[in-house]
Amino acid sequence: MNSSSDSFSTSRQGDASVHAHPAGTIRVLALGMALSLFLAISYIVCVLGYLLFPSLPIEHSALAILLPGFTLLSWQSFFLGLIESVVWGWYVAAVFGPLYNFFANRMR
Repeated sequence: MNSSSDSFSTSRQGDASVHAHPAGTIRVLALGMALSLFLAISYIVCVLGYLLFPSLPIEHSALAILLPGFTLLSWQSFFLGLIESVVWGWYVAAVFGPLYNFFANRMR
């Protein structure tokens, strides 16, 4: 029976980054992709909620606070908000990921 480290190292032999990435740190690329997708999906759900249930007591215009140039609702504004949601995801990943990794390494 293989130990967990043996199965980990043999399960993805072709991926050199698996061996070079220290345990307990965050891969900024994966974090950026995950956050961007999460924010894009959340944005789409919010816009769909506005279109399908306009009488809900939710202030959808609050999106304009976080998404400069966004207004309710035209195709141009929809795509601008979608792009800005993805950019926000990458911004958070680019700032948070290295900060987390820095402090995680210092606390070892």
